[in-house]
Amino acid sequence: MSKIPKKPVRVVNDEDTPVVDLAISAETVCYIIVKAREFDAKDPVTDPDEASNATDDGDLSVLEAHRDDPVIEELVSVISTLGEEEQVDLVAIAWLGRDDNTVEDWPTLREEAAEAHNRKTASYLLGMPLLADYLEEGLSLLGHDCAEMEAEHL
Repeated sequence: MSKIPKKPVRVVNDEDTPVVDLAISAETVCYIIVKAREFDAKDPVTDPDEASNATDDGDLSVLEAHRDDPVIEELVSVISTLGEEEQVDLVAIAWLGRDDNTVEDWPTLREEAAEAHNRKTASYLLGMPLLADYLEEGLSLLGHDCAEMEAEHL
């Protein structure tokens, strides 16, 4: 059993709209979304023997995803430095946005994410082809919006 406490759904307004207390800030999730979109915009590696100078290969390698890609390194760094509860929330948010879930499913999703938590959170999340979309949808279901931050960075 996980030592991470459950984050309950609570009602905080007259409209009976559920609100979830998150361990991770919406701004951090938005930042990860922006960075994941930057990585998604890159092409897969098509020239494994690139020239030593980007101009020699027509600057094609600039848009390709490589193992030593600075965007991936930054995403791994950000996710890895999050606390355990923040990582659990990040995974649960992705799961919330991935399937036909509602905010009422949050306690179950978070509990499952806590039970599945390990040291490979960054690798797991970056292996999701639609990570940015899942996080954005999950965050939206939780009442947060990244439109302003995305507009500033993309």
